Amino acid sequence: MSRRTSQSRRQHDSAPVHNPSCPCGLAEAYEKCCGRFHRGETAAPTAETLMRSRYSAFVKRDEAYLLRTWHPRTRPAQVDFDPGMRWTGLEILETTDGSAFHSTGTVTFRASFKGGSLHERSRFERVDGAWVYVDGDFPEA
Repeated sequence: MSRRTSQSRRQHDSAPVHNPSCPCGLAEAYEKCCGRFHRGETAAPTAETLMRSRYSAFVKRDEAYLLRTWHPRTRPAQVDFDPGMRWTGLEILETTDGSAFHSTGTVTFRASFKGGSLHERSRFERVDGAWVYVDGDFPEA
């Protein structure tokens, strides 16, 4: 038994698993964090979680997810990604409502990219029980 344990330990130590954190800024690995929403395994439970998953979708250029989580009345026909855009981080500044007990919510955030940042207050609503992005405005700096 000790031989088996030490062999298993050596194998594990010699081959560490690379498990990067999610682009949304949480420590969880992408596959267990925003990846599960992108794959459609479950819906984001709060407006903030949806905001984080949408940021990750911009990083990953997941147009299908972005369109699926956009309110039908404000959804564009397509998402035009800037090929030179490199997102570098997300900071949630404030959330208002947006929990399981609300039908609307706002998330104010700063999304950094190479060369600058975007400061937005996004509005979210529930449609058929699922959170969707409605629109946003750009508060004064």
